[in-house]
Amino acid sequence: MASQPIRLIAGLGNPGPDYEQTRHNAGFWLLDKLAQQHHLSFRTESKHHGQVCKLNLQGEEVRLLKPTTYMNRSGQAVASLANYFRIEPEQILVVHDELDLEPGQVRLKTGGGHAGHNGLRDIMSVLGKREFHRLRIGIDHPNDRAAVVNYVLGRPSKEHRASIDQAIDKAIDSLPTIVKGDLQLAMNRLHSSR
Repeated sequence: MASQPIRLIAGLGNPGPDYEQTRHNAGFWLLDKLAQQHHLSFRTESKHHGQVCKLNLQGEEVRLLKPTTYMNRSGQAVASLANYFRIEPEQILVVHDELDLEPGQVRLKTGGGHAGHNGLRDIMSVLGKREFHRLRIGIDHPNDRAAVVNYVLGRPSKEHRASIDQAIDKAIDSLPTIVKGDLQLAMNRLHSSR
C-alpha cells in the first residue's frame, strides 16, 4: 500500500565549514548532491532556521531543507517548515547518518526510536510524533560508545567516503519512488543489495 507523497526532505548536519566534511553531515551531502543534479540553489530562510530550495520530482513538489541550527536543534527547522506549509509528519523524509550501518549501506524506515541520534531525538520532541520516514546512510560505528561523538564529528577515510557517496547515489536513484509514496518498492530496491 502506498503512503502519502513526500513533501519535505530534511537532510541533517551541522552548519559551517568546520563540519562540512564530517560524518554527521551525511544528510547535507545527499541534499547538496540532489540539488546539484537538478541545478538548484539553497537559499537561507532565517524564519525557518534553515537553507531551503524547492524541487519538482516527477510532478511532486518537494521542499529540501538543511537546518542551520546545530544537529541537536534540527526539530526547530523541520517543524517550522512543516507547520508553514501544512506538511504532516507522514509526508516528511529525514536523511541522516547511521552508526549501525556500514558505509555503502542505506536503509529506509518509518517511525521507530532515535537510537541516540540527537537530530532525530529533537525532531521527535518538537513534532510530538515519530511517524516520519528516515533515510539512513551508513557511516559505521567506532565500537566504543565513548568515542561516538568524536567519531561522528570526524572525517571518514577516503575509502569510507567513497562508499558513503555510492550509498548517496543509490538513495538519490530511489527518491522518485519514495517521494511518490511507494515506500515498499523503494525499500525492496535499497535493501536488496549492499
